[in-house]
Amino acid sequence: MVDSGGVSRLGHMKALLGVLAGAGASYGIYKLVTGEVFQRKQKGGGSGRPPGCSVQGQVQETVQPGSLLAKLSGLDVVRTKGAVVRDVQEEIDSKSPGTLNRENIKMLLWCLQTSSEQTDRCRVLVTLGNAAAFSAHQDAVRELGGLPLIARYLSDPAADVRVQTLNALNNLSMNLKNQDVLKVYIPQVLELIETSPVNSNLQLAALRLLTNLSAADVCHHLLRDSIRLLLSLLVVSSQVLQIQTLKVLVNLSSNPDLMDDIVQATVPASVVLLFDLQTAPAVLQRLLAFAGNLKAWTPSSPVAAELRSRQDCLYRVLLDPSSTLHSRLVQLLAHPDQDIRAHVAHVLL
Repeated sequence: MVDSGGVSRLGHMKALLGVLAGAGASYGIYKLVTGEVFQRKQKGGGSGRPPGCSVQGQVQETVQPGSLLAKLSGLDVVRTKGAVVRDVQEEIDSKSPGTLNRENIKMLLWCLQTSSEQTDRCRVLVTLGNAAAFSAHQDAVRELGGLPLIARYLSDPAADVRVQTLNALNNLSMNLKNQDVLKVYIPQVLELIETSPVNSNLQLAALRLLTNLSAADVCHHLLRDSIRLLLSLLVVSSQVLQIQTLKVLVNLSSNPDLMDDIVQATVPASVVLLFDLQTAPAVLQRLLAFAGNLKAWTPSSPVAAELRSRQDCLYRVLLDPSSTLHSRLVQLLAHPDQDIRAHVAHVLL
């Protein structure tokens, strides 16, 4: 026969098992936030401290009273992940991006990988992107392993999520150390440009990211095969996309090591028609900068002869003596914009 104390203990154990069965998700959430399972003290009944999740060191971080981690550790097990994510997001949204700390960044990364709703993922990515405008946060995201975590959403089924992923990575790519990590995603970004609808937000966001990544030549070798795609975009896209595409082309054409690849790229013959008085000044200025970089390149005689035999390469369309570019540049000397006239004169020299 079981005494009343045994019955009571048995009842408590059943209740505990019921709570544990429903707490699996909450425990998983808690484990993600802390980075590792808490080390429980074997004596004294106290709880251990969660180790820090910095990649660069073994810094120990305590759970501060009233902090987000402390609040999360006391969550009711019946709450849904989505509700927790939104609560955390609302608390972080109440702060300005510049005042966020390392714990806030850690929580945002947890929210991102925990969110099951498209709107929640977009919201977290927007917040991360805003925070990434600050250099300290750029470092924190990298040190917390956040760059590959964010880049994972480049293949999200929702277009809006992919756009916000690109926007967040764009701000994060303003950091040279981050660029070294993010360059491996260039082929995926190029694929997004090629497969997305022309003039879509996806194309624009992807081109903005490539603009930052191509600012330094560390990533240029990964963009050798993108020249044809970029030149094709010039003749079919809107003014906004033309400007962004030309920013990338100007960056690439400033690297002498890439010039052979650029001039041999297949290009629509209609590219030369963009050198026109009716072309938007913002587009024309960058076109002229690109043409100026091309003009500074001098091919060897064998290379020039080989390029002239190809009717559809950039050299034949813009640089060969048979090109109409020269006559079109002469017409642009009558452009009303003084800066454009100066650019034209420089290219003609």
